[in-house]
Amino acid sequence: MSVLDGILVRSGFGTLPADFYLPQTPTPLPAPCLVAFNAPLAEQLGLPAEPAASLVEQLAGNALAPNAQPLAAVYAGHQFGVYVPRLGDGRALLLGDIVTDHGRYELQLKGAGRTPFSRGADGRAVLRSTIREYLASEAMHGLGIPTTRALAIVGSDQPVYRERIETAAVLSRLAPSHVRFGSFEYFHYRGMGEQVRTLADFVIGAHFAPFAAAADRYAQLLDAVARRTARLVAAWQAQGFVHGVMNTDNMSILGLTLDYGPYGFLDHFEAARVFNHTDRRGRYAYANQAGIALWNLQALAEALSSLIDAATREAVLARFEPEFVRAYGELMCRKLGLRESRAGDADLIDRLLQALQDGRVDYPAFMRRLGAFRPGDAATRTPLLALSHAPLAIDAWLDAYAARLASEADADAVRQSRMDAVNPLYVLRTHLAERAIHLAVEQRDYDQIDRLHRLLAQPFTAQPGSESYAEPPAHDVGEIVLSCSS
Repeated sequence: MSVLDGILVRSGFGTLPADFYLPQTPTPLPAPCLVAFNAPLAEQLGLPAEPAASLVEQLAGNALAPNAQPLAAVYAGHQFGVYVPRLGDGRALLLGDIVTDHGRYELQLKGAGRTPFSRGADGRAVLRSTIREYLASEAMHGLGIPTTRALAIVGSDQPVYRERIETAAVLSRLAPSHVRFGSFEYFHYRGMGEQVRTLADFVIGAHFAPFAAAADRYAQLLDAVARRTARLVAAWQAQGFVHGVMNTDNMSILGLTLDYGPYGFLDHFEAARVFNHTDRRGRYAYANQAGIALWNLQALAEALSSLIDAATREAVLARFEPEFVRAYGELMCRKLGLRESRAGDADLIDRLLQALQDGRVDYPAFMRRLGAFRPGDAATRTPLLALSHAPLAIDAWLDAYAARLASEADADAVRQSRMDAVNPLYVLRTHLAERAIHLAVEQRDYDQIDRLHRLLAQPFTAQPGSESYAEPPAHDVGEIVLSCSS
């Protein structure tokens, strides 16, 4: 008996009618081995920090807890702006829910084999992609950005065919809900208005209880999702995160970062940076993420059009941009160590980003080092100017920044403490993730996964012996782009 047997309960999502999912038993994973295990998260869930073999078998999909109800959810989505009428969980299965003092979480296995929505694919995830999602979701959690969570990676020598032959793995992930914008689109475009209403009522009842009985609850739902999404994307922008594939089927109804594929964190600042090698037109570039989020919300609003009139939908969506601008401005002022936002701060931020781009400046390193800047000490400019290929622009910006700091007159040490609490020292840079993947795939060495996981869990705190992880990549590393299978 596994400890999961006494923790997993029937899925709340599984109480919905059969239109919303199809039952599917996981495909056994041959000779599973534990690659990574998130002990702090396990303890929050009531699981042991050291998983027994029986738990590994369950997280591989080889055994089911008594209350498990494995199912694959159906959804649709706009992919690169084109509507695809039937997608669904092609390689993910919802097992059930885990109830904790912190809330109720759906437990899902990603890579557990074919489902009715696999569209001819094998339903497997590769070790490479599971490592990337495991590290990214926990890195985002460490940064305080809403996200799905990752519990474990279970690997196998089973071959999987992608661009090359790789090995299979299963990622166990958790979220309060995996419902997406595309979940509503699926029923809307089929003219199934009652199912749209049923899903909306379920989401509201489970996650937005304060307005569950309100007459305008559907408008309030759209408003809550829009505001959460605005704040989410503002956090992405402030920390230099690029999702890479913001299709509506990858957008969470709860405003979580969902489905990590060709993502990346900025090294040198570049507004047009794209990490997805299939995104040749830059639809999902860093600078476009807020606009795409609004586009996706418009698609969600259309999917709810049987429940919300046009004027109300338009009024709700009109609030997205002000909420995004407010949230982003607030986050950037905090990153600059400013106690309050003032007129002119938006221009100061814009000038900084332009200077960073002109000088191909490493974004996380600059923002972290900026905390040590002292307006009256010219020597503290040197580490900042050294990051830039156009140091005169940075130097001029530092003059303007120094004047702005003088208007608040905070002690430098106090300001630096505030800045160090929001500007991470450790970021999941692509080359660090790739190194961990190489060691795991080629040498079965999983130590770098654990090392990165520990660093990224406390990204703002200096950890002795980890100085190299805080440095920008070497110039000869080059830009790495990724596929949707990454």
